Amino acid sequence: MIGATLGHVRDDGCQCSKETNMEAVFHEKQEGSLCAQHCLNNLLQGEYFSPVELSSIAHQLDEEERMRMAEGGLTSEEYRIFMQQPSGNMDDSGFFSIQVISNALEVWGLELLLFNSQEYQSLQISPIDERAFICNYKEHWFTVRKIGKQWFNLNSLLTGPELISDTYLALFLAQLQQEGYSIFVIKGTLPDCEADQLLQMIRVQQAQRPKLIGEEIAQSSDERLQQTDTDQATETCVTYSETNALDEDEENLQKALALSRQEIDMEDEEADLRRAIQLSIQGGLQLDFPQLTPDNIPQTSSGNAPELLTSEELRRRRQAFFEKQQQQQEQAEDLHDKPTTSSNALGIDPGSADSDLSD
Repeated sequence: MIGATLGHVRDDGCQCSKETNMEAVFHEKQEGSLCAQHCLNNLLQGEYFSPVELSSIAHQLDEEERMRMAEGGLTSEEYRIFMQQPSGNMDDSGFFSIQVISNALEVWGLELLLFNSQEYQSLQISPIDERAFICNYKEHWFTVRKIGKQWFNLNSLLTGPELISDTYLALFLAQLQQEGYSIFVIKGTLPDCEADQLLQMIRVQQAQRPKLIGEEIAQSSDERLQQTDTDQATETCVTYSETNALDEDEENLQKALALSRQEIDMEDEEADLRRAIQLSIQGGLQLDFPQLTPDNIPQTSSGNAPELLTSEELRRRRQAFFEKQQQQQEQAEDLHDKPTTSSNALGIDPGSADSDLSD
């Protein structure tokens, strides 16, 4: 378990310091306004106190204060005002007073001593020689504790324990005081914990300091927004590509249908032209060549239908037919005018012929 949690120990017993995730260190994260509960449990390195237990301590303190105020008389103005005031040891949000924390620590034989008090300063004890501190600003409580041979900031507002070096500890406490924090030194023997035993054997390293929970939430939100924007952009690109592909397919389909209609129209026009020429030729052949019957019209090799000619051949035959008709008309006109022309050509005078007959 030591190797899995805190690092690697060689078979020869030599301990190798290695970066770990410090999972052995107990750290409660912030829930609601229960920072006093988180502070105590992080100090004791376990789930020692619940909101119900701390509320019970707060009610006990309220009752002790009420009894002291009642000594001055139940009808006194001070007692009446006290009873009208809300509890000073807890509220509905989960906040607990320093008196509640102090009474909770008394159960474990621990006491609080104000860090900047004259009593403590007169002891001239270096902070690194202490075991733990509790820090308070307004309504927030958190613990700074030594586990093994190293110090940790166990603030419940952090995403995890923060490693503090020995040289930085005094500066860290001084900075908290400048920010308005009240610091209390924990006096007494802390209960044993597994993390303390494990970290006595190996020093841990921390490559990246934990962030505040609010910063992590904001970063996670930003990452989700960026991922959402990326997904939307990708979806838009895919949709745009699909739309373009569909538009291109639709355009190609329309072109294909248009070409198909043009080919059909051309085929229809060609077929109509062929039928018109065939009918024209057949009509002419029936008028001028009545001897042609279906029996003597050239047949296909199968003998089922007349041979279909190309449009060019049909146009050529039709032109020949029209030229032949024109020649026949001209010959007929010449035959109609031939007798008169012949008489004149022989020099016979129609008048003289009449006179001979009269003689």
